[in-house]
Amino acid sequence: MSRKKNSENELNKYARSGEPGYREKSLAWKTAIGLQDVDGLKTSEYLLATAKDHIEGKIDIAAAQDRLRSYYQEKAEKGQVDENAKEADLVSARIAEIISEKTFRFSPSGLKAIHKRLFSGVFDHAGSFRKYNITKKEWVLKGKSVLYSSYESIPETLEYDFNNEKSFSYAGLSKKDIIKHLADFTSNIWQIHPFCEGNTRTTATFILKYLRSLGLKAKSELFAENSWYFRNALVRANYNDLANGIRETTVFLEAFFDDLLNDAAHPLKNRDLHIDAKSAISKCKNCTLKEQAVLEEIKKDPSVTQKALAQITGISERSVKAITVALQQKGLLKRQNGKRRGKWELLD
Repeated sequence: MSRKKNSENELNKYARSGEPGYREKSLAWKTAIGLQDVDGLKTSEYLLATAKDHIEGKIDIAAAQDRLRSYYQEKAEKGQVDENAKEADLVSARIAEIISEKTFRFSPSGLKAIHKRLFSGVFDHAGSFRKYNITKKEWVLKGKSVLYSSYESIPETLEYDFNNEKSFSYAGLSKKDIIKHLADFTSNIWQIHPFCEGNTRTTATFILKYLRSLGLKAKSELFAENSWYFRNALVRANYNDLANGIRETTVFLEAFFDDLLNDAAHPLKNRDLHIDAKSAISKCKNCTLKEQAVLEEIKKDPSVTQKALAQITGISERSVKAITVALQQKGLLKRQNGKRRGKWELLD
């Protein structure tokens, strides 16, 4: 059983236990842990043990965060830090804290404050808007990128979108119209991409808080179970290629919000978001879609590098490294003749 599935099963036990406070805290942790998958990050067993102690009331959330800081400080002193696990653990604890709080500030500065809280000590630029333009190759766009806002326009564009949302009235709207409007607002904020890194995790945390401030009951664990779908839906909501008949659409994001708010049962499948939905994808029952994408490219070119895999699939290079390790552990992939001159071998 994968670490993610094991974590989900452990936390689900608390959600079903009926003990006062267990359900709310376990769902917060489940959501926080699941959101790390957006960047291909996996939390540690130590984080899961810490989450259990918090859920059971043995420690409060501040003590949980202190425990994690001490743990990684000790690891650093011994030169044993796994930076990816450290990021996933620290950010998970902070998301769990934020989405459990009863406070919220709807403003660009509120969004900025969430980014700072999530990534302080993880990124040097935590809580700062990016100061350069970006592109990101996306697997669902066959390596193309969304057009993000220019860095010079970030403050003004955010202010414009937030002011429009503040003046918008939801009175008299049907559930369908509410979902359509929320999908539009969320995709607009995400497309501005105010931050260099951590943009999707920040957006998800902020939107969850906003939905609750509107009195809407959000099934937050949906972010845990479908965080990559959520991100890919945001990509498709902001991409046009009219020459090839592709238009930006919020239909996928609306399906996600319908499940989130109305407990609908849309099949949230990442492969449906690919601009060429009929493209060949490696079949592997025990693989994630990202793992399938990597396998497909290795099948085309066994000598492809991890850096090239990242460029082709749109998955970050650090995530590609983690994926190739996972595929080798599953017995699906083997490296021949070392790192520099070696090749990948697909195993049955």
